[in-house]
Amino acid sequence: MRPFQSKNLFLLHLTTPQLVVFERILEPLALPRDFELASIGLPVSHYYFLESGIASMVATSPEGKKAEIGLVGRDGISPPALTMEAEKFSFDVMMQVGGAGRRVEARALAGFLFDHPAVRQLLVRFLHGFFAQVANTALSNAVHKIDVRLAKWILMCHDRIDGEEIALTHEYMATMLGVRRSSVTEALHILEGERFIYSHRGLVIVRNRASLEAFAADAYDVPGVSGLSWPDLGQRSLIAVQ
Repeated sequence: MRPFQSKNLFLLHLTTPQLVVFERILEPLALPRDFELASIGLPVSHYYFLESGIASMVATSPEGKKAEIGLVGRDGISPPALTMEAEKFSFDVMMQVGGAGRRVEARALAGFLFDHPAVRQLLVRFLHGFFAQVANTALSNAVHKIDVRLAKWILMCHDRIDGEEIALTHEYMATMLGVRRSSVTEALHILEGERFIYSHRGLVIVRNRASLEAFAADAYDVPGVSGLSWPDLGQRSLIAVQ
């Protein structure tokens, strides 16, 4: 019997014996919006396995301009890192949609991975998917219009939540996409005009996901970005095991 039920895809992939051991160093906690999971220039103290909510990894220019370069929800580990021993982290990671999850102290995780090489390989698989997301997001930022990029981003958020409502302000979306707030407003009007979504007072409601996917097209339907590309389980399969 598994020690606890989890919505986190990484934890779902652990065998029961692995999870029994891992539970001893995991700490359940609430993760409200704007909670900092990692800060630029500082060592990572904890790693998080989200059960709900969404975390954004944000890059900052020397002039202070910000843009999201990747996001993680219940599909993996945050902050995404290939080593547990880095002295400094290069980005900020914060909760953009509040939720809950479990965290583990960085040294404890390093020790667990040393003792369980199969889990380390599993972690590498998830990190490969995340960095595919980062690469394809960079490509999308270069070749797609803002309305298509926004559609892709809404779909990525929708993959990581239950229900159709996503709590996001225009200002926050502008920061995450690295564009002006007015550009986000115009893009939202396009998506609303097509009846893909409804936007009102810091809330985006997905009305027609299939049409939104068709509109986002190759901006969304690529490895690392689409929820269907998650290891072994797609987003709809994940909901089925909750």
